Amino acid sequence: MTQRARNWLLVAPAGAWLIVMLVLPLSVVFVFSFGERAPSGGYVPAFTFEQYANLPARLTAFQNTLILAPLGTLAALLIAYPLAYQLAVRTSEKWKTLLLVLVIVPFWTSILIRSYAWIYILGGRGIPALLENFGLDDVRLIYTPFAVLIGIVYGYLPLMVFPIYVALDRLDKRLLEASADLGARPMTTFFRVTLPMSVSGIATGCMLVFILLMGEFLIPALLGGGKVFFVGNALVDLFLQSRNWAYGSAVAMMLIIIMLVTVTIYMRLIAKLNVQRDDVALM
Repeated sequence: MTQRARNWLLVAPAGAWLIVMLVLPLSVVFVFSFGERAPSGGYVPAFTFEQYANLPARLTAFQNTLILAPLGTLAALLIAYPLAYQLAVRTSEKWKTLLLVLVIVPFWTSILIRSYAWIYILGGRGIPALLENFGLDDVRLIYTPFAVLIGIVYGYLPLMVFPIYVALDRLDKRLLEASADLGARPMTTFFRVTLPMSVSGIATGCMLVFILLMGEFLIPALLGGGKVFFVGNALVDLFLQSRNWAYGSAVAMMLIIIMLVTVTIYMRLIAKLNVQRDDVALM
């Protein structure tokens, strides 16, 4: 058996899985997006662009998603990086495992339960009631974009921490020592050595969080209270309640296109940063 045949055999199971579980469902959604809604709901075969022409009707959902998903990703990065840096660089080996387990612990509880906990914390008997003792009345936190942002950052923070932690943990500590020996200040060492060497972890973490947030629907439904909804909430409404499968498919295809364009641009930027980092390292 040739090497090429062996490679095809190794790739075949994953390729078949992707075709069955990804390509075929997306193909069905693509075909449905050009159809029409049946009188009793569902799908009627047709070839029309009417569903795509009606996309502005869901503009609010797209706006909320395209604003809060990047903001949530950025907020998670700003919180996760110092935590991952502390775990990977500043923490002794005997404490790393325990602290990493503490980061994982929230995943042991359903996101539904954790979201309900935030409903209480941000609701009238939570933080707003506490602020009333300091003379701050009528503070509303629940069912706002801020509440949704808090929920998505809390829910997806571990997915941002671990890729960054892995990248920083593989960092050769001798590079940091050499930078200090050469007279570089801690901030200079961080921006010239640590941060560039952790770009791969940042890229992976941001990609994981951003893609999942673009399809999120549970956290906006609970913490947004029907006032702040994502495209995922619109899809649930169109497919399960309105039973407008054709329009829902068009909305889904537009979301996929937006994600593909965004991820492609992002990966090209990361690739350029990696090239610049390698050039600096060679110098």
